[in-house]
Amino acid sequence: MSDWLFLCGILSGVTTWLFGFGGGFVTVPLLYLLVTGAWGAQSVVRQQAMHIAVATSALVMLCSALLASWQHARTGTLCWRRLWAMLTGIAVGGTAGALLALEASGAWIRWLFVIYLLATVADCYLRAGFMTPPSRRVIPTVPHELTVGGIIGLIASFLGVGGSVMTVPLMRRRGVLMAEAAGMANALTLPLAATATLTWLLMA
Repeated sequence: MSDWLFLCGILSGVTTWLFGFGGGFVTVPLLYLLVTGAWGAQSVVRQQAMHIAVATSALVMLCSALLASWQHARTGTLCWRRLWAMLTGIAVGGTAGALLALEASGAWIRWLFVIYLLATVADCYLRAGFMTPPSRRVIPTVPHELTVGGIIGLIASFLGVGGSVMTVPLMRRRGVLMAEAAGMANALTLPLAATATLTWLLMA
């Protein structure tokens, strides 16, 4: 199992650095498969497999987002002053999402994860703005950023993903270059992963 966990970590780190998202999409399914494969059908651990995968993914994303944000800051592709409002909203939403996941059944989380994955892929390819960003940059208001951040944090924390799969397309549609969008997405993952991890540690 340790070899698979090592591979999971490598894939999560590579996708996080290159694209700003993908860590949770790699970590959650692989951890779920590893846990369900290692424990018997009647085991309490197996029954909590999805919760274990989501909680572990939050901690993994915290580590990878810290390193990736530091690297992006060094290369100049990260602008903190544009992110404070959304960072606040994501932190609050991250706590709420983790609390909801604690009360939800593993089956619900699993099916919502699959639906979310399919919807995200379809949105990136079918809706204009991600593959080719608009010609002008959009400057959002603080209330708008707080609201959007809260929604992103809630959904991402509930499913064990970093939220970057939502923030990268969002930034691209605002006219941000891909390298900058990846850097900003990693920074926005930090409050989500931190609050979600603390919630799981204290409440689970």
